[in-house]
Amino acid sequence: MKILKFGGTSVGSAKSISTVISILEKEYKAGEKPVVVLSAMSGVTNLLSTMAEKAANGEDFTTQLAELETRHFDMVRSLLNVQHQNPAYTRLKINFNHLEELLQGVLTLRELTAKTRDLILSYGERCSTLMISKMAAQYFPEAFFVDASELIRTDSDFGHAKVNMELTELLIKSFQQENSDKMLFVTGFIAANDAGQITTLGRGGSDYTAAIFGSALHASEIQIWTDVNGMMTADPRMVKKAFSLPELTYTEAMELSYFGAKVIYPPTMIPAFLKKIPIVIKNTFDVNFEGTIIQHDCKASSLPIKGISSINDISIINLEGSGMVGKSGFSGRLFSLLAREQINIVLITQSSSEHSITFAVQPNEAAKAKRLIEQEFELELLAKKLEHPVIEQHLAVLAIVGENMKQTPGMSGKLFHALGRNGINVRAIAQGSSWTQRIGIIINIMELKAAQLLVDNWIKTTGIRYFNELTNTAILMEEVGEVARIMARQYGEQSFKKSDTEVNLADEMADVLFVLICLANQTGIDLTEAFEKNLEKKSIRDTDRHRNNEKLK
Repeated sequence: MKILKFGGTSVGSAKSISTVISILEKEYKAGEKPVVVLSAMSGVTNLLSTMAEKAANGEDFTTQLAELETRHFDMVRSLLNVQHQNPAYTRLKINFNHLEELLQGVLTLRELTAKTRDLILSYGERCSTLMISKMAAQYFPEAFFVDASELIRTDSDFGHAKVNMELTELLIKSFQQENSDKMLFVTGFIAANDAGQITTLGRGGSDYTAAIFGSALHASEIQIWTDVNGMMTADPRMVKKAFSLPELTYTEAMELSYFGAKVIYPPTMIPAFLKKIPIVIKNTFDVNFEGTIIQHDCKASSLPIKGISSINDISIINLEGSGMVGKSGFSGRLFSLLAREQINIVLITQSSSEHSITFAVQPNEAAKAKRLIEQEFELELLAKKLEHPVIEQHLAVLAIVGENMKQTPGMSGKLFHALGRNGINVRAIAQGSSWTQRIGIIINIMELKAAQLLVDNWIKTTGIRYFNELTNTAILMEEVGEVARIMARQYGEQSFKKSDTEVNLADEMADVLFVLICLANQTGIDLTEAFEKNLEKKSIRDTDRHRNNEKLK
């Protein structure tokens, strides 16, 4: 059995929903009856949140509610046969009436609790899944709407509920056995506590729903259909030449996702990881693209680094003092304090002398964290054994990720050298266990794009991806000059590592030369011949220049 999850953009228009149906038809004809998990239509969750805030502030929300109804009803008119439209309209209208009553209650009380917010937000997935299950029933008579809040049990941490996996898996297995002849269309994102009150699973919750069902039903594969071609080496908005990765391990995917790659939500992978179920990231708008497969074991790769990821805005808190040195339990006391107050730590680094600790948090939590630390360690501050915490803002985290880094000596040194010689200051460093998975650095947020481009270029020149276009070839040849001509003659068209070019060459010249040789090997250029022709042209230009100078004399 497969689990297919479709995101908001995949169900955001009549055209994309038609594509979803065609994807399901292909699976159905192949003998599959997948479990389909659906998000709210793109933009709907934000719209519901806006309406809730407006109601809490005493503002009118009816315009947005009418817009929400119209959008869903238009889809029904576009994709459902006339004889099937009325039942869909009726069910949707009941949902919108319930939603309006909730919003009126918030407007009256001028209060929006986390519990009420979850209930309001749940209508996005309820409406989209109900609507699409009705559309699918025209093609698959077994199509059956499932409200996940009846099957997924959580605690009462509204907005970020924790799943009771043992009970949830029992409920899902039992339900599937009773409905084994059905094609299940399941609401993503939503669940319920033991009292039956609606909860939500947090950001990326629909992906998590898919993974929970995959784990419970021992799925052969979990497909996440989104609007990009899998996971990429970097953010394509910042690095134009970023490219899709064919496969990643769970650990690599978690690291990239944690540090800002928004294709998949990190907790999504945990149920799949525990059951070793492959996750495939596919593109609804390019169905023939293979996408990225995330699995326990990947084929052997020569690539030391798989990708670059980042968190665009974070703050760091520096804590130092002699009272920390050799003081057992200090770190536990500090981080237990922050955990109790639900302050998430993005990154931690500590000096070997134990004299200081630096950790990163979200900017909106930095002041609260500083205040809590000063309260908890008031006696140490008064005794001058601890300095007051110092907050640094306007920073970003840049991470390079790849399991093969542990087998590639000097990766960290080359990274910091590349950044340092280009004037990018590193404020703090953190790395995965034994440098195996990830190197994370904290830099000024204004330098993030430059650092991403620099690191992307450094990765290319260390063999991760060769240039495959002829842009600026002549310029590069001119820059390399006589040294490159000698090196080209020495090595011919052999494939060799960057380290081979570094003998007696400046780093900058080595980088240029390596890129040029990679480009030549990739495109089949005879490098020696190309340089000889370039030198002949240069010789002719020099001769002409000399003659002109003589005439002027």
